[in-house]
Amino acid sequence: MRVYFDNAATTALDPEVLKEMYKVMESQFGNPSSIHAHGREVRTLIERSRKTIANLLHTSPAEIFFTSGGTEADNTAIRCGIIDHKLTHAITTKLEHHAVLHTLQAMEKAGVIKLSYVDVDCKGNIDYNHLETLLKDNERSFVSLMHANNELGTITDIERVGELCEAYNAIYHSDTVQTIGHYRHDLSKLKLHFLACAAHKLHGPKGVGFLHVNHKVKINPMIYGGAQERNMRGGTENVYGIAGLAKALELAYNEMDAHQAYIQDLKSYMMTKLQQEIAGVAFNGETDPAKSLYTVLNTSFPEMDMADMLLFNLDIAGISASGGSACSSGSDIGSHVLTAIGASADRPSVRFSFSKYNTKDEVDYTVAKLKELCMVSA
Repeated sequence: MRVYFDNAATTALDPEVLKEMYKVMESQFGNPSSIHAHGREVRTLIERSRKTIANLLHTSPAEIFFTSGGTEADNTAIRCGIIDHKLTHAITTKLEHHAVLHTLQAMEKAGVIKLSYVDVDCKGNIDYNHLETLLKDNERSFVSLMHANNELGTITDIERVGELCEAYNAIYHSDTVQTIGHYRHDLSKLKLHFLACAAHKLHGPKGVGFLHVNHKVKINPMIYGGAQERNMRGGTENVYGIAGLAKALELAYNEMDAHQAYIQDLKSYMMTKLQQEIAGVAFNGETDPAKSLYTVLNTSFPEMDMADMLLFNLDIAGISASGGSACSSGSDIGSHVLTAIGASADRPSVRFSFSKYNTKDEVDYTVAKLKELCMVSA
């Protein structure tokens, strides 16, 4: 049996998305910047895709800018948001994705900003009182806090963060790569300025995403070269990817309630099976369904010999997952997220992440293999 439990890293392309992309590839090849009929046809497709996405997120198409994915969207929001608004202070956590964390740390190293970290608890929840203190005690800040942690699944209350940022005139960016297409976002009500999406996290294609830029903030391009994306991102658009992204998000919204219930049940089932079959197993991050991303389960296993081989042995058994520990596991660093929440360096951890394509039979097979591995290594 081959089992894929690494959907937080990337998801399988939905057949309907593939069909939509193939249709475009087959017949619409014009350059969207060209003024002739072939170009206009493709330009219409891009703007129709933009409108589809904007309608689902309750925002204006003018606030959606297509990018190569979440990393570019995050970098654009952070670098341009800070530099163009002449900000010298930024706030984040040590749990952020490296697309955010490394960008901010590079800007701090270059002397552009002073960087402050919000306190987090052992489950990855941010301290909202500490966030308010940082906002209050510093000049106007740039705040970057992700919606749901990609390793732990712990969800941040972006409505509450938005209220705090508005109260202190801060600019707020959220990496929503793990939650776009899995939760509904009403951008007409959320008080944030930038939001990032990557299509391949919601059964769309790799190499495409978007950045939402609230009309209340103005930034200059990070990539120059042409007038694409209303002079905001030079370079010929990834037309096939954009069509696939719009279709993937449309499907996600149409199927969201059913898939959320199904995947949450699958996650709960795996938690129960792991606790029944493996003594000493524990879970990193929030386990309350209201506070945890339903697609992610970060599991901590008892100390064992050859702990750094756990993922390799799962792969040999046909199970794809990801993880590590708070210490070295195939690298000199390990998981910066597990380290930041104070997870034990002696216990190996595995992130299982689910999609609509997973089954309980796959869970049963995975738990049985894990039980064998834990018994052998005990």
